[in-house]
Amino acid sequence: MDIQVRNLTKKDYVDLKRSMEQAYDGAGETWSKENIQDLIDIFPEGQLCVEIDGHVVACALSIILNSKKNNIYDSYYEIIDDGKFTKHSDDGDTLYGIEVFVHPAHRALRLGRRLYDARKELCEQMNLKCIVAGGRIPNYHNYADKMSPRVYIEKVKRKEIYDPTLTFQLSNDFHVKKILKHYLPEDAESMEFATLLEWNNIYYESETRSISTTKQTIRLGLVQWQMRLFDNLEAFYDQIEFFVDTVSDYGTDFIMFPEFFNTPLMSPYNDLPERLAMERLAQHTSEIIDRIQQFAVSYNVNIIAGSMPLMENKKLYNVSYLCHRNGKLDEFKKIHITPNEFKYYGMVGGSEVKVFDTDCGKVGLLICYDVEFPELSRILADQGMQILFVPFMTDTQNGYIRVRTCAQARALENECYVAIAGSVG
Repeated sequence: MDIQVRNLTKKDYVDLKRSMEQAYDGAGETWSKENIQDLIDIFPEGQLCVEIDGHVVACALSIILNSKKNNIYDSYYEIIDDGKFTKHSDDGDTLYGIEVFVHPAHRALRLGRRLYDARKELCEQMNLKCIVAGGRIPNYHNYADKMSPRVYIEKVKRKEIYDPTLTFQLSNDFHVKKILKHYLPEDAESMEFATLLEWNNIYYESETRSISTTKQTIRLGLVQWQMRLFDNLEAFYDQIEFFVDTVSDYGTDFIMFPEFFNTPLMSPYNDLPERLAMERLAQHTSEIIDRIQQFAVSYNVNIIAGSMPLMENKKLYNVSYLCHRNGKLDEFKKIHITPNEFKYYGMVGGSEVKVFDTDCGKVGLLICYDVEFPELSRILADQGMQILFVPFMTDTQNGYIRVRTCAQARALENECYVAIAGSVG
């Protein structure tokens, strides 16, 4: 599966219309070809889509408003000027979201969250003050005879009531600025009420307006993985997803698990010789990586899947995997195998180090013992590496201090960031 968030083009309309029709399911009119072309003409950067395997399956449409000249509390149709978009202003300060939809067949992939994240990045890059959008409250009709919209919204905030639209928006760091009446007159489910939602750009500078194509702030999640037994593979996946879910809620760009974090799955093979037990563990690697790739896509976060054993051409390697949030997969084979890895498991080292291009810049991977050899990180630095990820596993304090101290040295030598993650317990 290949997933990309990109700008919408005029050639996408056939795909776009098909997804719109499925998303609306007859509940509203789709955007016309002329509407989409007009939006792309006046503000191409603000029209975003998600493409999966060559097909557009989700979309977010936006315009820029000047909050000093336009009333952001106007109704939806007043804001979009009945599809003429005359209120768009290149010198405005507010990104106004006019539409987000996802093809129902792909909603489990949390594509709406990707689009919201892309909007936030656009807002930061264009130095806009905030994102504003009107949001329906489609479950309100079930409670309208019991409570006011204000009480309903407060209960949704406290998670006492679930609203498919408002709950999602609140989880994406938007806050309710005002309750709007008659926002969409045909919206019977919301009883014609809506929320005006706002997300504030904390990097906004009122005196400057700069556009940057490179992400300036990168957030990492480094997992201290507790070594413990799992009843089965699904329990192992549940633990992985717990960390991915928790850390991704903080807008994390990368999550890293430790070296050999899947070794508790060797417990059923305790009666086997060490080499054979590790080979049995390696049989799970492909399936585990498939699942972690799904998590990377679904939670919109790049995952360094620690390291796992891999049998390839009858050779046993220690391999780290980079699962990109767009569905791409990269791998790195540990170069410097430890004496114990060779003695007990007969592992062999890899033969290549290279940087990987990500949506947050160039990154490198080394595994544990590798970081103690300056030459490897020097090669990566020469290739433009900006962040070095080092999953490790040590069972003594001396081992941990050695890895940590060498990681600090590599950061100083190469003027890059170095992140390490190990197991506990």
